[in-house]
Amino acid sequence: MKMIMAFVRPEMVEKVSSTLGKDGFIPYTRADVYGRGKQKGVQVFGQSYDMPKTMLLTVVEDDRLSEAVEIIQRSAQTGNVGDGKIFVLPVEQAYTVRTGDTGL
Repeated sequence: MKMIMAFVRPEMVEKVSSTLGKDGFIPYTRADVYGRGKQKGVQVFGQSYDMPKTMLLTVVEDDRLSEAVEIIQRSAQTGNVGDGKIFVLPVEQAYTVRTGDTGL
């Protein structure tokens, strides 16, 4: 299993979410975040301000990883600086708190 951590423009979240849902990648966590990235934030009158992003987290099976990453990249892309970043992390195990069951 792999965890996908995607940082995308807030205005692209609904497009990414609906596209993922159509292909069966439903469960994910969403959080509004701020950061500066490579572009060092937004410059306004000499001041640097953090850029708003939305972080999406989802866990997928290894054999569907490239499909999920491609969907996120394609649906979040505007072609402009600050479109976002996608990270992939290994998931060794998952536990259900209520029952103690393992796996997804």
